[in-house]
Amino acid sequence: MSHKLLKSTLIVSLMTTLSRILGLVRDIVFARYFGAGGVMDAFVVAFKIPNFLRRLFAEGAFSQAFVPVLSEKRSAGTVQEVRQLTDAVAGTLGAVLLLITLIGVVAAPLFIMLFAPGFVGESDRFELASGMLRITFPYLLLISLTAFAGGILNTYSRFAVPAITPVFLNLSLIASAIWLAPLMEVPITALAWGVLMGGVVQLLFQIPALLKLGILPRPRFRWHDSGVRKIIKLMIPTLFGASVAQINLLLDLVIASLITAGSMSWLYYSDRLMEFPLGVFGIALSTVILPKLSGQFAAENHQAFNQTLDWSLRLVMLVAIPASAGLFLLAEPMLSLLFQRGAFTALDVEMAAVSLMAYSLGLVGFILVKVLINGYFSRQDTRTPVKYGLLAMAANMVLNLLFVGVMVLESYSAPHAGLALATAASSLLNAGLLYRGLRRHQVYQPLPGWRRIGGQIVAALLVMALFLYWVTPLFEVWGQETLWLRAGLLGGVITTAIILYCAMLYLLGIRLSQFRQQTVDAVE
Repeated sequence: MSHKLLKSTLIVSLMTTLSRILGLVRDIVFARYFGAGGVMDAFVVAFKIPNFLRRLFAEGAFSQAFVPVLSEKRSAGTVQEVRQLTDAVAGTLGAVLLLITLIGVVAAPLFIMLFAPGFVGESDRFELASGMLRITFPYLLLISLTAFAGGILNTYSRFAVPAITPVFLNLSLIASAIWLAPLMEVPITALAWGVLMGGVVQLLFQIPALLKLGILPRPRFRWHDSGVRKIIKLMIPTLFGASVAQINLLLDLVIASLITAGSMSWLYYSDRLMEFPLGVFGIALSTVILPKLSGQFAAENHQAFNQTLDWSLRLVMLVAIPASAGLFLLAEPMLSLLFQRGAFTALDVEMAAVSLMAYSLGLVGFILVKVLINGYFSRQDTRTPVKYGLLAMAANMVLNLLFVGVMVLESYSAPHAGLALATAASSLLNAGLLYRGLRRHQVYQPLPGWRRIGGQIVAALLVMALFLYWVTPLFEVWGQETLWLRAGLLGGVITTAIILYCAMLYLLGIRLSQFRQQTVDAVE
C-alpha cells in the first residue's frame, strides 16, 4: 500500500485542477458577456440555491454519511449486501430528491423571497431569478445522484472519474454562454439551461465506471432498510455540520441582496477564485482520507487513524497557508487579468478584490474544516460537528451584521467585504472548535515535530510574502499592456513565489520523502 494515499490525493488534485481551470474559464466567459450587475445577480441566486442544497445532499451530509456506512458494509459484509445497500439508497435518495425538486420548481418565487429579499421590490429581477430557478432546481436531483455514484467509486478507490466529472458542468455553461445565449430572448437564461444540461451529462458519465466495477445500482425504494436508516440517522445532524460554510454563503446572499446592486456578483467572482485552491487541494484531500479513515476506524487501527489525520493536517499547513497569502497579496492583479474585459469593469475588479482579500483570510479555516470533520464522520459521529457548526453559523450572522453595519455607517464603498470577512472568521472558529473536540476526546494526538515544521513554514512564508510585496508596484502600471504580457508577468511572479517558498522549505530541511514515509506508516 506504499504511497497510495499520497498518490490518490495527487490524482484527485490533478483531475480537480483541470475542472477548476475550466471553472475559471467559465467565470471569465461570464464576466465577458454578463459582467457584475443586477442581471448577473439574478443568475447567481438561481444557481446558488440548488448548489447549496447539492452541498447538503451530495458533497456534504449525504457523502459524509454514506461513505463510512458503505466502507463498513464492504469490510464486514458480502458483495450481495453491498449491492442491496446501494440499490436501497439509490431508490430512496432518488425518490426524496424528486419530491424536493418538484417542490422547488413550484415554489421557486418563495425561495427567491427567502434568500434574496432585496429582489422583492424589483419585479423584473425577481421574475428573472424565479424563472431561472425553476430551470436550475432539477440540477439538485441530478448532481446528488452523481455524488452518490461518486461515493461508491471513491469507496472502491476509483477517484479519477468522480474528480473529473465537474468538467462537464463547466463545458456546458461555457457553451451555453457563447452559443446558446445569443439565441435566447433573455440571454442570461441560457446559463440556467446550461446548469441543467451539465447535471444530465455528469450523471451519465458515472454509469460506465459503475458498470465496470460491477455494482451499477438498481433503484429500490426501501425506506426501512437498516443501511438506509443508518445513513439517514447520520445525515440529519450532518446537514449543518458538513455545510456550515455553504449556509454562511447563502446568508451572505440575503444581506447582499439588500445592499449595493452588484454585491452578489462581486462576492461570486471572488468566492470562485478562492474556491480554486479549496477545490484543488482541500476537497481532494478530504475525498481521499474519508474512506481511509473510515476503514482504519472499522479495523480498530487507532494508531494508523491518528497518523493519517496528522499527515493530512501537516499537508494542509504546508499548502494552505502560502495559498492564502498569495490570494491576499495578488487579489487585484489576478481578478484584473481573469475578468476585466467586456462588461466587467475596473470598478468591478476593485470591488471583487476587496472581498477576495477578506475571503483569503479564512482559506486555511475552510480547508481545515474539510479535513478535521472527517475525523468525526469516519467514526460515524455526526452530532458533535453540528454543535460546532451551529456556533460558527451564529457567530457568522453576528459578524455579518456587525461588519456590514459598521461599513455602511462609515460610508465604506465596499460593504459587501464585511460579508466575506465574517465568513472567513467563522470558518476559522469552526476549524478551531473541531480541532479542540478531537483533542479533548483523544481521537487525535499530534505527533512529534509540529513545532519544527511550523517554524519552517513561517520562515519560508515570510520570504515568499516579502517577494510578492516587493513586486506589487509592477501591477500598478500594467493596465495598458497586452493580455499575454500581463499573463506572462503574473504567471512569472506566481511561479517565482512558489519556487522561493519550496526552495526555502528545502533549505530548512523539509523533504517530500517525509510525507511519503508518513503516508506509508499511516496506511500499513
